[in-house]
Amino acid sequence: MDIKLVFSDIDGTLLNSSHRIDKETREAIHKISEKGIPFILVSARMPDGIFPLQKELNITDPVIAYNGALVLDAADRFDRRETLLSIFMETNTVLSIYNFVRQHFPSVSFCAYSVNDWLVPSLDDQWIAQERAITGTEAHLCDFSDNKLANHEFPPINKVLCMGPPPMIDRLEAALKTREAGITLNQSKPTYLEISPASASKSAAIDVLLKHYGTKKEETMAFGDNFNDIDMLQMAGVGIAMGNAPDRVKEVADMTTQSNDHEGIKKALTAFGLI
Repeated sequence: MDIKLVFSDIDGTLLNSSHRIDKETREAIHKISEKGIPFILVSARMPDGIFPLQKELNITDPVIAYNGALVLDAADRFDRRETLLSIFMETNTVLSIYNFVRQHFPSVSFCAYSVNDWLVPSLDDQWIAQERAITGTEAHLCDFSDNKLANHEFPPINKVLCMGPPPMIDRLEAALKTREAGITLNQSKPTYLEISPASASKSAAIDVLLKHYGTKKEETMAFGDNFNDIDMLQMAGVGIAMGNAPDRVKEVADMTTQSNDHEGIKKALTAFGLI
């Protein structure tokens, strides 16, 4: 099989349970990069949460951020990249979600992302602190309750993230499904609810890069571990679920590899003869 592009989710896929890239996985990615095969990171993360991992892997391939709402081209420098796709949420929708969460789910943490800025209503929040530790990114204060935010001064938002106990996240997702239009809801893990523009998806972002490279989807491979990876796994020529993925994700994939704690990516690349 002639694979020309490899796409990979980050958390729970590329990274192990300690949020690190295992040595053998890093070496495997280096080998396919030497063969001229781009290894493209696809994540709900913001760009600044992806770039350090690219540096560790010694790659400057394109990145897909915010579950497909932002696509940045490859570059020789990490701070100079062309935007290939950027999709924003309606400002009124963002503010409506914020007010709804604040009034009805006060124990749930709300934050939003604008291109490469992480905006939070408070820095004194355990969930924000946890996300900062995991991604290594910095948060910036933003007063979402200010009436002035409804005008054009409000930054464009690619994604909203709500974090909280699983039962509360389940209830919030169910409520927003009936309350808000024009959005896509995904639980990237039981404590995280990712809210994106309805037109944004990992598969749509991959399609942008297929056109960019002039590559057919049959010539692609994708790795993922969670529900927000399903459309990506279904679109790829070879969709590979990690061993730690839920059963529903494994069912839609072409095959299942080992878990993120047992060099799953490296073992799949080896099985397909890419390294």
